[in-house]
Amino acid sequence: MGNLLSVANLSGGGDALTQDLGELGLPALGAAGQAKVRVEVAVIECAEEFPCDPCESSCVHGAIIVGRPITNLPHLKEDLCIGCGECIVECPGLAIFMMDLIYSENEATVSIPYEFLPLPRVGEKVEAVDRSGTVITTGRVIDVKNLPSQDRTAVVTIAVPKEFGWDVRGLQLKGEKDL
Repeated sequence: MGNLLSVANLSGGGDALTQDLGELGLPALGAAGQAKVRVEVAVIECAEEFPCDPCESSCVHGAIIVGRPITNLPHLKEDLCIGCGECIVECPGLAIFMMDLIYSENEATVSIPYEFLPLPRVGEKVEAVDRSGTVITTGRVIDVKNLPSQDRTAVVTIAVPKEFGWDVRGLQLKGEKDL
């Protein structure tokens, strides 16, 4: 409920560099059901129907539609989404993140909004949590974007074992206890 998935082909390549989406547990796209080398999945988990549409106005590609009334849940137009992640920091509810389920042979990545201090550092091991906040695996920070234009919402990308890619929804620093 409220989950909208998009698969975007981010890198070019010939037919030799394709992978069957069915093997990844993703819905097939087009007749061949193929995606290029890297698959980014934008996930919108907005379940609240209240007046909000910054995600729609932040997408220069027109891939996110809220429409009218402004209380509609956002809808992702998969064919227009390029997987850039610009919408992540624009969502005041922190309800948008990105997944790359074929980052490597054994790892997936999850890019999530993060508004806590201290920020994790690239290379740091973190605890990856599910929707309920339960630690489900250990992740490795591979990127931290914290630009002034992001208004203090960093985007932290972590690599996790591939089997946890669909379940990771957040992170906590190792040893961090409930506040």
